Amino acid sequence: MRATVLIRPKPGILDPQGEAVGSALGHLGFEVSGTRVGKVIDLELDAPDAAAAKAEVEQMCERLLANPLIESYEVEIVG
Repeated sequence: MRATVLIRPKPGILDPQGEAVGSALGHLGFEVSGTRVGKVIDLELDAPDAAAAKAEVEQMCERLLANPLIESYEVEIVG
């Protein structure tokens, strides 16, 4: 199974990278009202089905891949 995890800073959490990107876009002439920077993690794992794969990846997120206090995450499983 393949899994993609999208991790973003939660609303209201300081995002210095997002601010830097937003500022740079403004200097280049692009008008944006807000920018948030996250990360994408692609995983390949052995799991009997999509539900088991999603549960395993969510555990990975809670324990290592994301900081649940300041980040939210979405998991997409592709069989």
